[in-house]
Amino acid sequence: MRQILEPDEKNLGESLWVRRLLPHEMRQMVGPFIFFDHIGPAVFPPGQGLDVRPHPHINLATLTYLFDGVILHCDSLSSVQEIHPGAVNWMTAGRGITHSERTPATLRSGETSLHGIQTWIALPEADEETDPAFHHYAAADLPTWQDNGASFTLIAGQTAGYTSPVNTFSAMIYLDLVVPAQTPVTIPNDYPEQAIYSVTGNISLNGEPLAPHQLAILTPGASITVMADAAARCVIVGGDPVGTRYKWWNFVSSRPERIEQAKADWQAGRFAGVPHESEFIPLPENIL
Repeated sequence: MRQILEPDEKNLGESLWVRRLLPHEMRQMVGPFIFFDHIGPAVFPPGQGLDVRPHPHINLATLTYLFDGVILHCDSLSSVQEIHPGAVNWMTAGRGITHSERTPATLRSGETSLHGIQTWIALPEADEETDPAFHHYAAADLPTWQDNGASFTLIAGQTAGYTSPVNTFSAMIYLDLVVPAQTPVTIPNDYPEQAIYSVTGNISLNGEPLAPHQLAILTPGASITVMADAAARCVIVGGDPVGTRYKWWNFVSSRPERIEQAKADWQAGRFAGVPHESEFIPLPENIL
């Protein structure tokens, strides 16, 4: 392991905790991944749930992957899609998109839960201003395989001879791995930049401990064996670097002036709205 990143943990109300690993003061990106949030696990009482009001993005793609719970995605392209555990929501912001994320109203009469990961992927410079788009991929469409008792699911990208159907813009790996207790599992480490995140439980990498909610930056090309005291889950992200990126609030771009334009556009109401949504998140006044 070249580096271990600790999360920035924030409580968003009730039982909802979010752990942010990227961007980090010690490292901005891993391959094209510029944002990594571990959401939950959380339990909402009846009548409550996730409510992320409409907000904008540019020059990136968002990827949502759940372990538990349901999120309703709505966007300015009129996409309306529930995402369930094991499926993928891939939203290409491109030149600009607005979306909201909420617990479906049909589920709020009872207790609901939520646990998952949301990542942002910086688009190559040539694709930053592409047309916005949204695609949903069912869990059954993602490649899965077993190795020495471990279960692999390829969320996005290519590895070990498998290719995810998720239509990415650059070479990457995003892998969900469930490892059994006391069983060594070799993980792929084929990309110039790659990291492994401990979702649940203590794991070790080549005998070095990795505590829950830590992100380990891997040495390129090194053979990596994962072990766990008890059954545990981790995810692997990485890929080819796409170059320097600037991030401010929900905006990512290779050009700082483009972010300034997006700020002005959101402030002036020039982004398309989400149908049937009257709320929105205002442009922050003070943010790093």
